[in-house]
Formats: sequence, C-alpha cells, structure tokens
Amino acid sequence: MREEIRKAASQSLSIVVSAGFALAAWVAWLGWDQHRDVHPDGSTTGPYQAWQVIGLVLTLLASVYWAVSRRRPAGAVLGTSAGLTVAAYADWSDDASGLFVIGVLMTMMGSLAATGLVSLVITSMRREG
Repeated sequence: MREEIRKAASQSLSIVVSAGFALAAWVAWLGWDQHRDVHPDGSTTGPYQAWQVIGLVLTLLASVYWAVSRRRPAGAVLGTSAGLTVAAYADWSDDASGLFVIGVLMTMMGSLAATGLVSLVITSMRREG
C-alpha cells in the first residue's frame, strides 16, 4: 500500500513538474514576442517566428525524453500538454473574436498526440536497446 502511494505521488509530481517546465519554455520562447510584423504590401505575420517555435519544440522534446527515460510517460504527455494548453490560453485569451479557443484546443490536442507519439517511440527504443 505504501509503495502504491509513493508511486502515485511520484507520477503526480512528474505531471506538475512537466507542466511547469512546458509553461516556462513557452514564456521563454514565445511569451516575449507579442507584436505582428507588417510587410510592405500590408500583409501581417506573426507574432512568432519559425525559429521560436522550433526552439520551443526542441526544448520540450528534451523534457519529454528526460521524463520518459525515467519511466514517467504520463508526466511527459499530460504535464507537457497541460502546460502548453495553459500557456496558450493565457497568451491568446485577449483575442476579442473568441477564436483563440479553437487555437487553444488545437494546441491541446496536437500536444497530446505529439507527446504521446514521442513517448511511445522513446519507450520502444529503450526496450530494444
């Protein structure tokens, strides 16, 4: 019984730590860039540049690998997805159209799918090796 409680607490802690790390990574990579770039033809892009998103993905990939390699795949998947979802909501919720909710839901579903797949690949590679 005591061992089960310890495992549950450890898994819960890994979810919270992964969520906090994902939230901090979002702030570090994307949180400071809040303006859109206006081009000479009047079109706009942004606010994020490709290198910022790539940096966030690579940072989170390292975090997911670390958690999965320590046998905490639920923490890697649920924590990372929760952190990104909260960060996206906080960052985009000032959109007056309300369409930010679709982006937040897409972030949640995409991060769940991506971290789940990455966790599965890492787990299967570790078993073979």
